[in-house]
Amino acid sequence: MCAVSPTGDKLYIANLSKHNLLTLAKDGSVLAIFTDHALKNPRCVHVTPAGQVLVCGYQSNIILQVDDEGKRKLAILATKEDGLLQ
Repeated sequence: MCAVSPTGDKLYIANLSKHNLLTLAKDGSVLAIFTDHALKNPRCVHVTPAGQVLVCGYQSNIILQVDDEGKRKLAILATKEDGLLQ
């Protein structure tokens, strides 16, 4: 699964098998690789119109907000304890 930034300059790719989020430039160069111990099997990524990057971990039952550079976690938005299930 992938998503594009509102300005179209970044592509975010949820890498299921590597348990990370890739951020690519328009030319395909890697800008960042985000990993977090809480993120297992990221299956979905969404970018809101405001530019918020949201990543869903399938195996870990978690939704994280990542900065728009794709480098660091900003918040844990939902977990299994909140009722988030595969």
